[in-house]
Amino acid sequence: PDLKANQTIAQLMEELTSTENRVAFARQAYNDAVMRYNTQRESFPDVLVAQWFGFPPAALWELDDANARAPVQVRF
Repeated sequence: PDLKANQTIAQLMEELTSTENRVAFARQAYNDAVMRYNTQRESFPDVLVAQWFGFPPAALWELDDANARAPVQVRF
């Protein structure tokens, strides 16, 4: 029973790590896209179109709360 429980815990921890990595990758991809959009929006002649149609600058995805960046705590 202990061996099977240890394997299950190890699988859970691996899955949590994988999920955290995927979220971090997605956040970075989003922020990269925002940076490209904002840079393009500021270049000529796109700046004229952006002003004309009211395209606002996009905000980066940032976590203000330090607890949100903390690793997931698993308790049994």
